[in-house]
Amino acid sequence: MKERFRRRRLPHFDRPGAIFFVTTCLDGSIPALGLKDLADYRNNLNQRQPPTGLSRSDWNVRKWKLEFARSDDWLDRRAAVRHLENEDLAEIVENALLYFAGERYALWAWVVMPSHFHVVFEPCSRWVKGLGAMVYERTPRERIMHSVKRHSARECNRKRTETGTLWQDESYDHCVDEVDELERIINYVELNPKKAGIASDRADYRFSSAHYRVENEIPFGQPLIGETRL
Repeated sequence: MKERFRRRRLPHFDRPGAIFFVTTCLDGSIPALGLKDLADYRNNLNQRQPPTGLSRSDWNVRKWKLEFARSDDWLDRRAAVRHLENEDLAEIVENALLYFAGERYALWAWVVMPSHFHVVFEPCSRWVKGLGAMVYERTPRERIMHSVKRHSARECNRKRTETGTLWQDESYDHCVDEVDELERIINYVELNPKKAGIASDRADYRFSSAHYRVENEIPFGQPLIGETRL
């Protein structure tokens, strides 16, 4: 598999051997005002020239990070849909993230918030190799996220006795390049409940890797489930 970049509404990155940071939000969780704000902000960023000394590709990554931070603020503070405040539904999503951990991917971090979830994972090389030519039809990142979203949507809708779309179609995704960046992202993910004001400390929030890490006495800086190539 070769490095791939594509854009729908959001940019999507795929790189062989990468660790991925992905954020998926509930359908309708960002209200119409938020969607307009994000679209205006994106257009504004796209009209700017890269800052002096920054390459076009690095500027694209920085724009992604700026837009992501703005969207995450909407999700944390002004979400219109918060189904995952229900602990039964949050548990379903967390279990979906854990289900293939260690088999298809190493799981570095996660948190299930009321309106969205963050996850940091690393596809297992053996599993990726076993995909053969299918890896060109749908990337490992896409396959992993499709499985998590499909299963959790089915089970959450069953629990809610509802039908229809649970997750927003597209996710925010980012390839993690450096060890120090990985540590910053894990901290970002695990501190999200405290930042959003729904937990006093990272380990207090049940549906998170921080809570799992403390309960299982796993040191910071290594995957919680599965092996890494780092």
